[in-house]
Amino acid sequence: MTRRRRLIPALASLPLLLAGSLTVASAASADERLQLVATTGMIADVLREVGGDRVEVRGLMGPGVDPHLYRQTRTDVTAMTRADAVFWNGLYLEAQLESFLERLGQRQPVIAVGETVPAEARLADEEYPDQPDPHVWMDPGRWRYAVEAMRDALTELAPAHADGFAERAEAYLEELEALDAYAREVLASVPEEARVLVTAHDAFGYFGDAYGFEVLGIQGYSTESEAGLARIESLVRMLVEREIGALFVETSVSDRNVRALVEGAAARGHEVRIGGELYSDAMGPEGSYEGTWLGMLDHNVSQIALALGGEVPEGGRLGRLGHLEERP
Repeated sequence: MTRRRRLIPALASLPLLLAGSLTVASAASADERLQLVATTGMIADVLREVGGDRVEVRGLMGPGVDPHLYRQTRTDVTAMTRADAVFWNGLYLEAQLESFLERLGQRQPVIAVGETVPAEARLADEEYPDQPDPHVWMDPGRWRYAVEAMRDALTELAPAHADGFAERAEAYLEELEALDAYAREVLASVPEEARVLVTAHDAFGYFGDAYGFEVLGIQGYSTESEAGLARIESLVRMLVEREIGALFVETSVSDRNVRALVEGAAARGHEVRIGGELYSDAMGPEGSYEGTWLGMLDHNVSQIALALGGEVPEGGRLGRLGHLEERP
């Protein structure tokens, strides 16, 4: 990644971002629900959980949608300009939406929840230290900042319902902590030499940092980047030399490069299999457990642990997971 960019102010300056929202807060104190737009499914899910029946949330990006490449439609523009507030990840995740959201933020609340993660807790490529990894939802400890930011934004938008927002946020954060504890337990059961996670693009850095896994993405942080032949060859050589037995595809990214690694390793006499499908930049099907942030992380943790030799309870943390790829 070589582009230079300018970030929209983070929620650290929430009062400034919501300076024009007093009329919204006054209206929201009545019976009508806050009309909110969220770019990604992960953000939309948290807003619905914390906002409860006081919010109506439109998510722009559904299952399988790549936020790095997503461009707003006319319908999206209409929804965002009419919303009481727009929530997005930031950190250059929604690359094609950034200029529009920057302009929109001059006239209504636009909150970049990913940018509320403290600068010292963000990861970045060593070659581009000013371009942080945007995939903060992959670590419950860091995603907590985003949840709290959404709670605070809703409270400022509709202060009459502050107690309800606080109660639902607290319940959600308790589930977040329980999921984190489960992840640490099952991932610790993976043999230490097998704790290498190879995926389609570099979306699992925070996951690896939180749980002690080496993470190797074929593409960089953004799927806009292309994986060159040299990168593919380097990863094939590593798979063979270290006898890595599994790698993973992602629901929102083409599996072309992953399958190229499988074929390249096979050509060198080393069998590596697809260890399952992970949710990276988008959640699972709408209406399913995996279509929630808690469910997608439960799936990822359970699938990774199972594929790499760990011990996983049937159905994951709550027994609610649908299909997990079994070890051969």
